[in-house]
Amino acid sequence: MHTVFLASLRTHIRRYVAAAVAVAVAVAFVVVVGVLTSGAHSGLMDGLGAPYRNADHVVSAAGWPSNELDPKTAIAYAEQHDENAAATGRATLPARANGRRLSETTVGPIATSEEWRWQKRSSGRFPAAMGEAVADVYFALAENVEVGDRVRIGEGAAARDVRVVGLVESPSPPAQASMYVTWTQLLQWRDQLHVSAVAVRGEVGRLPEGAKAQSPDGFAAERLTYVQNRVDSLSVMLLLSAGIAIFVSVLVIANTFSILFAQRLRDFALLRCIGSTRRQVVRSVRREAAVVGVLASLAGTLIGIGLGYGLVALINAFTPAIPMGAAALPTPWLLGGFAIGLVVTMVASWLPTRRVVRVSPLAALRPDAPVDVRTATGLVRPALAAILLVVGLVLLGVAMARGSTPVMVAGGGAVFAGVLIFGPVLVPRLVRIIGALLGPAGTLATKNAVRNPRRTATTTASLLVGITLTTAVLTGMATWRSSMDEQIGRDHPVDVALTSPKEPVTTDLLERVRHTPGVDQAIAVDGAVARVAGLDNPIPVVAAPAAAQVARDGGAFARVGPGKIRIDSEAFGKNLSLRAGDPVTVRVGDRRARLQVAVGTGWGPAGVVAPETLATLTDAAEPRVIWIRASSGADPARLGVALDELADPVGATTENGLRTWQSLDQQLGIYTWSALGLLGIAVLIALIGIANTLGLSVLERAREHAMLRALGLTRRQLRRMLATEAVLLSVAATLLGTVIGVGFAWVGYETIVKRALSDATMHVPWLSLGIVVLVAALAGLLAAVLPARRAARVTPAAGLSLP
Repeated sequence: MHTVFLASLRTHIRRYVAAAVAVAVAVAFVVVVGVLTSGAHSGLMDGLGAPYRNADHVVSAAGWPSNELDPKTAIAYAEQHDENAAATGRATLPARANGRRLSETTVGPIATSEEWRWQKRSSGRFPAAMGEAVADVYFALAENVEVGDRVRIGEGAAARDVRVVGLVESPSPPAQASMYVTWTQLLQWRDQLHVSAVAVRGEVGRLPEGAKAQSPDGFAAERLTYVQNRVDSLSVMLLLSAGIAIFVSVLVIANTFSILFAQRLRDFALLRCIGSTRRQVVRSVRREAAVVGVLASLAGTLIGIGLGYGLVALINAFTPAIPMGAAALPTPWLLGGFAIGLVVTMVASWLPTRRVVRVSPLAALRPDAPVDVRTATGLVRPALAAILLVVGLVLLGVAMARGSTPVMVAGGGAVFAGVLIFGPVLVPRLVRIIGALLGPAGTLATKNAVRNPRRTATTTASLLVGITLTTAVLTGMATWRSSMDEQIGRDHPVDVALTSPKEPVTTDLLERVRHTPGVDQAIAVDGAVARVAGLDNPIPVVAAPAAAQVARDGGAFARVGPGKIRIDSEAFGKNLSLRAGDPVTVRVGDRRARLQVAVGTGWGPAGVVAPETLATLTDAAEPRVIWIRASSGADPARLGVALDELADPVGATTENGLRTWQSLDQQLGIYTWSALGLLGIAVLIALIGIANTLGLSVLERAREHAMLRALGLTRRQLRRMLATEAVLLSVAATLLGTVIGVGFAWVGYETIVKRALSDATMHVPWLSLGIVVLVAALAGLLAAVLPARRAARVTPAAGLSLP
């Protein structure tokens, strides 16, 4: 059998190349998923988790965000660990520079040790002694602070002068501060210091009361999950990507080997006729499969590494504002991909041979008849498909009811497996319906496409997987992205707010704001300066029926019912003692109103009331606020500087929320581009899969094509027939995959998105799906080009002489 083994490899080299391609691309897909996931995780850790990347543990409040670390115990805990700990936090202090008062200034720590230092130097140097500080580049631009300037931080006896020795970038939004000083200097303001976490290297020791220890990854994931309404998008993406990678890999490899060994049925029967035992035939097949599996899995692993890192570089090149991070070599994914390729190859090669070793050699040499659904064998597949569909639908229902992602993946896999098993019944019927629309021109192609239902279903399987995946990902991504944009818009409805409590906003100032580079739209909002019980200083109280022109939430934050006043809790910070539902007295001159407090975020230090409420407080409302919508791609720092220059002469203040918006949008961008990268690989696999199966199908049907040529079909007509057949199969798979994909996306919306974002609505990107249908039809046509040319080159005599 050793000779037979080597001869078989040589004889069927073309078929095994097709099988090896299927294995290699499947393994490559798994590896690419690992590399992209590693890059996405690295990008997030380079940003949000930057202060903790060199730590072994992160100590934070156990009940965060409801509870916080006690500053005194946190400081003592950090000092106990000396050089093996670094605290993150900040103190909010008044500051003056160049003879003027700066806007609210936060001061954070910067480590003297390079391994603990997470800020990125932009210019100058890092502080090394008392009296030295670095400024965040955005703060420096906004406040016109430069290297060499002296800044007085604090007030009274706690005031200290520092010299700015450098500018830094702060990639972690939760730990950002306006200025940074060494830990020793920061402790001068320990009474105002808020400590958010302590990064620890080595043993954590005795934790402060009410604290917990996490890994840096766990800590960063917790913060990111909270930002995304308590949904761990990275874990969900990892789980879904792993499930998709394994499922697609198994399907592509199994389909290719199913066709491959179905074509060799007669070869196996002949070996049995000349004396080979069942065990010898099975052993030979397994050895062949093992060789193909090992070589193809190795090739797929290397290709996957190259593709993965290439995609990371491509994403970073096209979207420098959304860096993916340096992906570490994902060893578990490499081993997993190789194992999947080898194991699935062995299983896929073993199952088809069971059929040939169970029947007599004489029966195997007879022409293969299609399975009759009225027989016991023909009833097994529909029955199994029905069971899988029922079980899968039940699991999907449970997933939607309980919000379980693993159950959703299992249910989706069961439903899709049921559809694939039912394919020999379903796909030919779809092909007949579509073929009927082509009239007589498509009759021959339709009949050829459906003559062997199992072959037809197998040929469309890989494209069906690709289209289903593409449709589900595009729809899910559009729904998630639009829902997150709506959520962020509700939290940060106004990009920049210019508030003038001293003087009314003039028409000239509004026009200059509108002509500032980076401003898309700006509106002036009428109101009056009022005294609000519970606030130290007067604030503008405004009514904004036209807020929808600039607000990212469509102006919902400004739609306040009569008898209420909405306060921006972030604009007042810890100084705000008012809570939602509190009654409060608002007074403008000698007029007053008793209003109920509502709380929101994102428009600055102004109270928003209904127009009727404003009318009861004043008869002479004047423009007091300018709300600004930034242009796409506007630089937050430069826009803030330009607007500050306009606001300062009139005593107005600016609230720049654009930087927070862009930071959150960057995190969403990492997920989006990771998903698009995975989608591109999945589509590539689908195209390779359909080209593979079409090529093998042409080899299998060489005698059929020769007979058609002998009956008068020209080479051009044969090529046209095969191209039409490929388009029919592609369109059928595309339509079916689109329906299933949208259904899966709806399940994902109900299971994940709706639970995370209660106001989310499902968004179906019809234009993108239409492009997918068109591309799939063209892909089927292109996939048929080489097989059709190969079939047309074979002469009728040569084709009829083939075994």
